[in-house]
Order: sequence, then structure tokens, then C-alpha cells
Amino acid sequence: MTRVMMRDQPPNNHPTQTIAHSYPIGHTSGRIKMGNVQIPTQKTENKRDLVGMLKTLDSECRNCAPTSPLQCINRCQVYQLKNELRKLRETMDNPNYIKELFNVLKNETRLHILQAIVNGRYSVSQLQQELKKTGHSHSQDTISEEYLRPLMSVGLATEARDEYHATTFGGRLTECIGVFPEFIEMLPAHSECYEETLLQCLLSGPKTFEEIEILIPPKIASRILKRLRSTNLIETPTERDYIFFFKSKRDSAKENLSSTEQKIYETIANEGISAGKLAKETKISMRRTYKYLRGLKGKKLVFIRKTPKAYALTCKGAMLASVLQGLQQIVEETWSSSQHVVNDNVNS
Repeated sequence: MTRVMMRDQPPNNHPTQTIAHSYPIGHTSGRIKMGNVQIPTQKTENKRDLVGMLKTLDSECRNCAPTSPLQCINRCQVYQLKNELRKLRETMDNPNYIKELFNVLKNETRLHILQAIVNGRYSVSQLQQELKKTGHSHSQDTISEEYLRPLMSVGLATEARDEYHATTFGGRLTECIGVFPEFIEMLPAHSECYEETLLQCLLSGPKTFEEIEILIPPKIASRILKRLRSTNLIETPTERDYIFFFKSKRDSAKENLSSTEQKIYETIANEGISAGKLAKETKISMRRTYKYLRGLKGKKLVFIRKTPKAYALTCKGAMLASVLQGLQQIVEETWSSSQHVVNDNVNS
């Protein structure tokens, strides 16, 4: 009988369902919707390796000789994996799936339950006792409706014989979240996930407000940016002056400059400088600095250029954005793998 290598098993009454292999998968369109926002995604290099591995496992299954079909269904990890992928395909076809997944994950109690059932099978009563260890007292109905049902609705958990365990997909996401579990405290629990959208886009580099308005609705862009700044996930340049002064190509020797004008002119760097920094370096008051800059501008020795404010990730923001990107990549990898399994069923 074909088997997939498993991680170290816990005690027999709690067998793990986490398969050691990762199963990369990428959405064929290259984009997954998050509410009304589309996020460009990265292609995975090992997608072809997965397809090849699934074909190899299919070949081994054909040569397998179980004593009964029931034994194959109950014990074959390959069968269980493919069955999971078929169910996930139906779940992930929801155009708002990414948004719903992120909102399910942004709950401390759900994450605690998910981490528990990744390592074994639990009944609702056992989960109730597990939560009591962390100081949470919930009824079994609350655990079922508020925590287990949402986890199952996005394909992170499944139930068999009144026991719950994480899917392979749920195990992979849990491992990814483990890198930065604090993320649930930094993002709104129930949202359209515009914060998540913006954080991932900022991984490619700073963005101006005009660029951000293309990614998220302009009416709420300021509020989203304020929220991300308050949690120290994004930052703006410390320099508050966004008008910079540059030297023109005009020869200053042809002009009669006072000693102060000459001092200010020579202090202007080739890459430009703000009035505030110029006043600081020349030790001239801001009022007089602006006065002499106006004079230099009138002589066409200086010109100004506005540099728009840009928003960038902090170190903490970059960590969170990487985790979010990792979660989305796993989703896309799983979607693509499920497509392969479904196509095989159609062709067989």
C-alpha cells in the first residue's frame, strides 16, 4: 500500500495528519482575489516537481494491492491527501476565499485550537479542557460554532467520528504562522483585508499615496495608512520637508553672489537638499535661508523639485508582510494541486 512519509508521530491516540512533504500549488491565472482587491502572486519553482510527484504516487497506487477497498480508503495517506485536495478545490473556488481565510485566522482562540489539532485528534470536550489550560472557559456549543466551524469552512480542519484534526493544508499554514504569531494582534479581526493587501504590495518597495490609492479605495486609504502607522507596521521618511532644492546648470561665476548666498549655494548637494537641512548645515535661520534661496532662484542658479511622501514597511511590517505572502502562496499552491487531482479524475 502506498504511503507518504509522515513527521514524527505523537502518541497513538493522537496520530498526526501533517505530511512531511510540502505540496506547492499556484493559481493558473496568477492572481487571487481578496475581496474587491486583486493581488499579484509569485509563481513557484517546484510546481512541476509536485505534478511529477503526484504522477509517481499514482503509479505506485496502481501497483498497490490492499486486502480490501475499505483498507485503502482508511489507511492510504495518498488517498486521504487527494480527497482533501478535492474538497479544498470547491472551497477555494469562492472568489472571496483569501479574505475569509485571513479573517478566520485573525483569532487567538482559533489559532490555539488549530495548533492543537495539528498535533492530534481532539473531541470538542477535549478541546474544552485544552482551552481551560489557557484560562478560556467556553461552552462546547461555542467551541463548535465560533471556532471549529470557521476553521472547517476554509479547509483548515476536518471532522471524523466526532473528533477534529487539521488538514494537511491547515498544518502548512500553521507552520507558516508560527514564524510571526503576533500578527493577529496587529490587524483588524473582521475586515475587507485592505491592510493585508497594502502590506504585501509594500514588499516590492515604498509607495506614494497616489500609488496606494490604486490598490485600495481612495476614500479609506488615509484611514488604512493611519491604522498601519499606529501599529508600527509602516513608516514615512523622518524628513518632513518634501520640497528639495537643486543646483541648476547655470554657471554661478557669472553672477555676483554675496558671501551668504555663496555659502548656501555651495552647501546644496548634487542630489538636492531640503531647506530645513540646508539651514542646519549652514547654521543660518530658516527665515534667512528661504530669503537667500529665493534670491538664488531668481538668478536661475537654483530650482525646486517636489518629492512625494512615500510609505514603506518597518522591520516588523516586513516580517508580517512576508508571513501574509507565505500564506497566500500556500493557498495558491494548494489550489493548483487540487486542479491537478480534479483533472486526473476527469481524464481517468
